[in-house]
Amino acid sequence: MAIMMFCTLLFAAVAVAQNSSMPTSTSVYDAGVPTDAPVPGLYNGAWRPQVHFSPPRNFMNDPNGCFRDDNGTWHLYYQYNPTATVAGNQHWGHATSQDLYTWENQQIAIYATEDSQIFSGSAVIDVNNTSGFFPNQTNGVVAIYTLNTQYEQVQEIAYSYDGGYTFVKYADNPVLALDPSSNQFRDPKVIRYDDSWVMVLAYAQEFVVGIFTSPDLKNWAHASNFSHHGLLGLQYECPNLVRMPVEGSDEAMWVLAISINPGAPLGGSITQYFPGDFNGTHFTPVDGAARIADFGKDNYAGQFFYGLPETEEQVFIAWASNWEYSQQVPTGESEGWRSSMSSPRRTHLANVTRTGWDMVSAPYDLSPIYSSSLAINSSLGNGTILLDYSTLPSRAIYFQVNVSSIPNNTYSKGTLNFTFSSSSTRESVSGGFYFGGDNPFWLSRAKVLGFGETNPFFTDKFSVGNPINANGMFMLEGVMDRSILEVFLDGGRNSATMTFFPLGGLDTMELRAGGLNGNVTVSVAVWGLQSTWQNQASEDGVVYGNVTSGGNPT
Repeated sequence: MAIMMFCTLLFAAVAVAQNSSMPTSTSVYDAGVPTDAPVPGLYNGAWRPQVHFSPPRNFMNDPNGCFRDDNGTWHLYYQYNPTATVAGNQHWGHATSQDLYTWENQQIAIYATEDSQIFSGSAVIDVNNTSGFFPNQTNGVVAIYTLNTQYEQVQEIAYSYDGGYTFVKYADNPVLALDPSSNQFRDPKVIRYDDSWVMVLAYAQEFVVGIFTSPDLKNWAHASNFSHHGLLGLQYECPNLVRMPVEGSDEAMWVLAISINPGAPLGGSITQYFPGDFNGTHFTPVDGAARIADFGKDNYAGQFFYGLPETEEQVFIAWASNWEYSQQVPTGESEGWRSSMSSPRRTHLANVTRTGWDMVSAPYDLSPIYSSSLAINSSLGNGTILLDYSTLPSRAIYFQVNVSSIPNNTYSKGTLNFTFSSSSTRESVSGGFYFGGDNPFWLSRAKVLGFGETNPFFTDKFSVGNPINANGMFMLEGVMDRSILEVFLDGGRNSATMTFFPLGGLDTMELRAGGLNGNVTVSVAVWGLQSTWQNQASEDGVVYGNVTSGGNPT
């Protein structure tokens, strides 16, 4: 579980912060959490994202147990405190989707107890009944998670007969524990490799990712360690191991992702990754470089969805916040919820200009939630688009800019900038690209009032070098969703996630290009996005989620 605070626990389930900048959680286990229906919530707040998942109420962090079932349904579990807007009392929340944007809240999947919490983990589909739990079915789901107590962290499993909606904890838990015990041993991610199950998990403060194998998900043997690679921070968390396609090739390649917190270059939490080779027991990186998954400050503890063929782009979703301020952002006091997920990302590996191996991360297909075309211009040139989207109910938009005929091997020049602003308060978030020099791209939330002015950890500017492609083209994509902005450069060669909390709603977009070389062309398209929550609300405005018996719609 990607919570740096849980190195020490004062129970009942009280989380203690390692970082003095973060408040101590005082929330405790609450037996009143509903067990027969989803937690209801309001999704109409001014800061509430409309196309990103967020919990019905209270506090959410890491994505857990992500998988796609044989019916094409995407399952997202998540670290969830249903009783307070700070971390603690950790359960596994659950939501499902057909398109990765329109999520239906399900009842809590795995519950905390009075003296233990359900920390991060993963889920697999035991098609061949290796566990013995599913003699009469091929769609049995097994969740593998860290059980956190006052004294230690151990790995447990729970199994589901109904496709992942309700779970039974294994009677002979734990399936993996250390001797002597440890309270820094967590976040198992399990995959299938040939005829074996493989687990990666963190020995957090030893900076080690352990690799274990099992024939049946119950009995685990240590195979190897991956230790002291890349950025260390103060601890490793939430490792992922996945095989994904390589651009321009029929080959696939392995990626090991490791989250660190605290210790990110910008402060707090971040995810790094290592391309390499895996033989079933040992992972070998291609080099010693630390590659960062997101150049913003609000993308952490991401998880790849289980159940996708390795020939497909792998799908990744992350927690869109940072432990330096996640428990202090103003949505808690004003709207009763904290944290959203990133947009889902399609990922593959590419050997790109100058920087070598790169995990390309692009937004998953947004077309199912397009509501209207707001602007189309195929020949903007050195021009400007000004767009008032105040009447768009969701206030969520997707935009794409394509720049072509950028000079190669000669001096390129000019800028491409955008600003989202509030007509009532003049607050704004902005970004832009320089076509000259080292081709830096920047983002800023410096001109947002309130929380960002007072929290010293809410870093307000971010940048990355993004060299011009050899084909003389540049593409910028962005998703703006009330209090979160994500940008993707050149199809996702670089990406960033940035949250912000303006006092006035952002309702105006300006996009402008200037000083470009004479033959450069610029095309722009902007789409309004549907609210994925509005149609789920009842007459009283509340989203009740899937209230059918047992939570399983089938």
